[in-house]
Amino acid sequence: MNVPWEPPAGEIRLVDVLDALADPVRLALVARLASLGSEKCTDINADVNVHKSTMSHHYRVLREAGVTRTVVHGRQRWVRLRHAELDARFPGLLDSVLSAATHPVQPTARHG
Repeated sequence: MNVPWEPPAGEIRLVDVLDALADPVRLALVARLASLGSEKCTDINADVNVHKSTMSHHYRVLREAGVTRTVVHGRQRWVRLRHAELDARFPGLLDSVLSAATHPVQPTARHG
């Protein structure tokens, strides 16, 4: 089985990372991976109400943006965050995004 392509750490682009994280499904996947470390794709798919082909698309977008790494072990694919690499390239970005995703800001009343 081929090793899926991912950008080298020094070539990860901010615009690609932000675009990948802008999707609610992908953001939820990243939050889950942040709490678990790594997980088999099939285990994630079982817990998400999204078609398998759509999940494959989300995995590819995250991997090609440099957010995740897919490791192939035989017939299984494991996904993990490239947290250290992202933090070295864009310090604090992933932690800030994950914090905002898990602690949404409550809207305030507008005065006018």
